[in-house]
Amino acid sequence: MKNRKKSHNSLHSFLGGTPGRIAVKLLILSFFTGIAINILGWTPIDLIWEIIDFLQSLWETGFMTFVNLFHVTLAGAAIVMPVFLFLRIFRRK
Repeated sequence: MKNRKKSHNSLHSFLGGTPGRIAVKLLILSFFTGIAINILGWTPIDLIWEIIDFLQSLWETGFMTFVNLFHVTLAGAAIVMPVFLFLRIFRRK
């Protein structure tokens, strides 16, 4: 009994809620994402091909792409980290 309760707690902790609530949240999120994709005129296969093309171009351009990704990530972190720290410091409990 304790093992079941422990696994339930770990599953609840991993998912961030009960499986039923998470399923409903994912269903709603999927619906609105589908609307957005439909408005943009994309299809799931188009998205898959775009990801494949991106990975192929990443492979073809070689190491410089990783350097550029590092610079872009560093530039993003320069904005995200101070905002994150500010929100954590002034978070109300």
